[in-house]
Amino acid sequence: MLSRRRLLTGGAVTGLAVAAGSTVGVYEGWLPGRVRAQAVLGLNGEDGVVPDVATGPVDSGSFTSEARRGATVRWHLLRPPGAATDDLPLVVALHGLGWSIDSFLPGDLGVPEHLAAVVADGVAPFAIVVPDGGDTYWHERPDGKDAGAMVVEELLPLMAERGLRAAPSDRVGLLGWSMGGYGALRLGGLLGASRVSAVAVAGPALWSDADEASTSGFVDADEYRAFSVFGHQDDLDGIAVSIDCGTGDPFYRSVEDYVDGFPDGADLRASFEPGAHDRGFWRRVLPAQLELLGRA
Repeated sequence: MLSRRRLLTGGAVTGLAVAAGSTVGVYEGWLPGRVRAQAVLGLNGEDGVVPDVATGPVDSGSFTSEARRGATVRWHLLRPPGAATDDLPLVVALHGLGWSIDSFLPGDLGVPEHLAAVVADGVAPFAIVVPDGGDTYWHERPDGKDAGAMVVEELLPLMAERGLRAAPSDRVGLLGWSMGGYGALRLGGLLGASRVSAVAVAGPALWSDADEASTSGFVDADEYRAFSVFGHQDDLDGIAVSIDCGTGDPFYRSVEDYVDGFPDGADLRASFEPGAHDRGFWRRVLPAQLELLGRA
């Protein structure tokens, strides 16, 4: 049965040419091969542009993680121009599957550049730390590796020692893409409003059907159900949540289902606009994400 959203869209285009109807079908997700077709038809919109601005300092380091069973965890700490390390609020950025944290250095995804730009536009300065979470999907795996615990129990205390606002009495922000978007939503719910002020994600890797969950992050449907964020939207009560997903993203429909599960009155900003599961779309929505995190 067509949803009300699809029914209204269908009614709006009655009488248009078949090609136009096909375009709507691609957007609405009821044509086969939606993700590929939307890309081929050029319906994913313009790529985001990295601003041409001077970036702030980047500190880098590593530590041996007990939570990840002895893995060496590299990290980068990004600051806006002119901001000292001491007493800055902190955002933890969680990367996607297969990413290198070096993607967060200047000249790549654009995080340092957009951070500098939003602060120059009046957002209060904050720092962003990017840890290497491997391919663990930011939750405990059967082999005992747990990148989520690494963030909470090891990375945040390390950042607090460096003078950032990351102690248990402080609130941090969470930012994530794809695998990291799922991880940020899950960690935000686990930590709650006493530890997290805002969560901003783009193209989070979510599955409405547990049987379809990626075996890269979950050995089977039971493991996905055990760590799913579906049914836990209430855990984000008191946290500002921002979710962006392109209509050409393979996770689009599941992300819509997840957003529909938030209670009325939730502090939620969700957008679904033309875009793919790629850096072009993520660069486009990044300024709004960073502004929300900074203001929260």
